[in-house]
Amino acid sequence: MYTEIINAYDRIKNYIKNIPLYYSNIFSELKGGDIYLKLENLQRTGSFKIRGALNCMLKNKYKCEKGVIAASAGNHAQGVAFGAKLIGINATIVMPEITPLIKVVNTSKYGAKVVLHGKNYDEAYNKAIEIAENEGLYLIHPFDDLDVIAGQGTIAHEIYMEGIDIDQVLVPIGGGGLISGIASYFKHVKPEIKVFGIQADNAAGMYYSHLRKRVVTLSSSATIAEGIAVKRVGDKTFEFCENYMDDVLTVTDDEIAYAILQLIEQSKLVVEGAGAVGIAAILQNKIDVKNKKTAVVISGGNIDVNLISRIINKGMVTTGRFCQIIVNVKDMPGSLATVTSVVAKLQANILDIKHHRFDANLPVNYTKVILDLETKGFEHIEKIISELNRKGFEAKING
Repeated sequence: MYTEIINAYDRIKNYIKNIPLYYSNIFSELKGGDIYLKLENLQRTGSFKIRGALNCMLKNKYKCEKGVIAASAGNHAQGVAFGAKLIGINATIVMPEITPLIKVVNTSKYGAKVVLHGKNYDEAYNKAIEIAENEGLYLIHPFDDLDVIAGQGTIAHEIYMEGIDIDQVLVPIGGGGLISGIASYFKHVKPEIKVFGIQADNAAGMYYSHLRKRVVTLSSSATIAEGIAVKRVGDKTFEFCENYMDDVLTVTDDEIAYAILQLIEQSKLVVEGAGAVGIAAILQNKIDVKNKKTAVVISGGNIDVNLISRIINKGMVTTGRFCQIIVNVKDMPGSLATVTSVVAKLQANILDIKHHRFDANLPVNYTKVILDLETKGFEHIEKIISELNRKGFEAKING
């Protein structure tokens, strides 16, 4: 596979961005090791997927005369569509009917024909096979294809050519194409480099396959890291991982969400769930990075803005920068003014106030006030509640 990866790099290097490793001062200082980010979220189409798709098309161009086809609801779709546009061939992308409109639009804007079919990826993939056979199109699998794997492995070649003495590499795993290419490359050029795969624990197909030494099919793959939400890894990729991957571990959706928030706030990087799993593993101390040089593959940045908003809101709650406080006050002039003066004196910002007078649990002549507050941490919240209670109010955190 090493030679195939080198050949793949020669094919695609003029079409892709070679983004140098980014040294993260924030995460390096936090964890006591040198942490480098491979920012494929800044790659063309916003993810690494264009690498494998392009290599597959360029190597098999004679098979693509009638066009190419792929099944995907995400990054692979855009990689194939954009790659086909770059080299001047037709592309058809089959997407599940539930695919968000923005992804359909983004794929269409690259000139691909989009076919909406089925309730999930499997149904869309079966339709793609059918269309490929009927129309003579070349089918590009998102991960279980040697040419796709070789294309993804060009990331490892770029990292290695920078000359940094890397000790270990953290790679997101969905179907396994990315880590198959990266692991096989590093184990050829420098076997002592450790390659760890990271999965969402709600879509941990490779984790359980590695554990049981056979490919397993998950009953569900629901995770915010939709780019790696794969129920069944590939047969080829499983074999690569068994031969070259050092280990695989998992992170929770909450840990992924926290990592996304930290990447936004601390590094000013917009990263999708799949791309954040390596940082999630580091932040949760699931991988030892102390006194080591660690490269983390940030595989993509195509995240829905609504999800970003929810993650930010949740992050503010879990870090004590937002809270809802319930205060029971006498329903009389001046009561609310006293409450707000306490909050103002303690320098919390009131975002919203709600009154609930008709609550069966309230004493007569009392009203329940819910304050949405922007705060400075849990100690600040406790101080606000303590002061309100000292003033004679019954105050508590909502929830």
